[in-house]
Amino acid sequence: EGLVETASLPPRDSDKVCVLFILPRPHLMGFHWVVVVVVVTKITHPVEMLSESEPPAAAANLPSATPPPPSSDEDFFSSVSVASTSSTSSPSTPIPSPPQPHPEIPISWPEDGTLTLAWVTNLMLAFDWSSKNLAPTELPSVLPVAVFDRLILTGSKILHKEPNCVHIDSGSGLGKDSRVVVVGDVHGQLHDVLFLLRDAGFPSDDRFFVFNGDYVDRGAWGLETFLILLAWKVFMPNRVFLLRGNHESKYCTSVYGFEKEVLAKYADSGKHVYRKCLGCFEGLPLASIIGDNVYTAHGGIFRSIAVTPAKRAKGKKNRKIVSNPDVTALSLGSMEELLKARRSVLDPPWEGTNLIPGDVLWSDPSMKPGLSPNKERGIGLLWGPDCTEDFLKKLNLKLIIRSHEGPDAREKREGMEGMDQGYTIDHVVQSGKLITVFSAPDYPQFQATKDRYRNKGAYIILEPPNFDIPVYRSFEAVTPRPKVNPYYDFEDCIDSDEELDLASMAT
Repeated sequence: EGLVETASLPPRDSDKVCVLFILPRPHLMGFHWVVVVVVVTKITHPVEMLSESEPPAAAANLPSATPPPPSSDEDFFSSVSVASTSSTSSPSTPIPSPPQPHPEIPISWPEDGTLTLAWVTNLMLAFDWSSKNLAPTELPSVLPVAVFDRLILTGSKILHKEPNCVHIDSGSGLGKDSRVVVVGDVHGQLHDVLFLLRDAGFPSDDRFFVFNGDYVDRGAWGLETFLILLAWKVFMPNRVFLLRGNHESKYCTSVYGFEKEVLAKYADSGKHVYRKCLGCFEGLPLASIIGDNVYTAHGGIFRSIAVTPAKRAKGKKNRKIVSNPDVTALSLGSMEELLKARRSVLDPPWEGTNLIPGDVLWSDPSMKPGLSPNKERGIGLLWGPDCTEDFLKKLNLKLIIRSHEGPDAREKREGMEGMDQGYTIDHVVQSGKLITVFSAPDYPQFQATKDRYRNKGAYIILEPPNFDIPVYRSFEAVTPRPKVNPYYDFEDCIDSDEELDLASMAT
């Protein structure tokens, strides 16, 4: 009869619009009211999911992936910006996000010291909200130093107790209903990390996460990014595993922005916060073995350290014996050697007897056969497909998943595939594969040239029963990013960790 009232409801999700229709209908006793709710979904971000049998080039032809099932993360993320498609000609007009719910700030440490899902999600919301509404110098009003101290101390204690190589298997809860999400470099790109967590689904009893290092530097929110992941580690220590990247070091953080970021955000307490972060970085494990079939590490494989004890001089009974590593003949290391390596160093050594941490964090694959020093970086190794085959066979594995190389690094590597999809399959050998995954889309945040790489980020899902067949999930950068100034001279740091100042690392 023309008596129709409509009302637009606040959307619960940034890609959904709810419309309420209230319709009067005749009835024997007068009128009654019919309420109809219509939910309209618009696709703003097709996310590609590829099995390993589908090449990256097929991504553009795939339909958008099925979103993760509803979970407790939906309420928090109802107002987080969506990842939108980038264009090489001109960026698309950003879709305005609805108003965010205000987080509970300042954040306080739980009275009983036990973190909850609500505490972790509020931390995520608080960092997301503050990045868009507060100056970086106001971060202490969101996360006071005292609360930072409790979080970093609790997380450090957990990390330092873990072995150099953590095993994720049936003994740690991995079962027939489990999934393992492997994440590459994120480099302080907070909003992309928040999107990734929503897209993959929060850590849970049947959803494990392995983060493959490089949480900080280059991006403007390295501190917030690392603390969110550390909070997840504290909340679910047997479901979230944080591995060390080469940027979790004193040298890299002093060159690529993290140190200046922390000093800018925490001012007088900045040196204290930075020192505590470095101490926590030292405790990060170096590698993981997933389901007895997959080896993950930031850089890659490592050498065997053959040592020859020096002879004690006559008459010098108390002189210490010094072992000299034989660096002339390179061979692959063993799991026993990896477990014995000393990882608690601010900067992994490039010489001496403790070379395995540097290899694990800095090495790169090559298409040239053999094992050789990584002269381009000045630390670590270069290894060919034959070494991948030998490593997999030696450890009875099917996959190596590593990170460490973004689009800027791959651009300069002859014979290696680019990183435009967020991952590459570098070696295919008889025993399995070597994969590189990089999870920072449109990287780096700051660039010295007008043309951006516009790369996608990606993460890998490993599924039962053997967790050895990777499913690749590519995604684009969240836009728009909040405006912020860089914390390092990015015009002088465009070559992705190459030509290291080894003298500075020594000090």
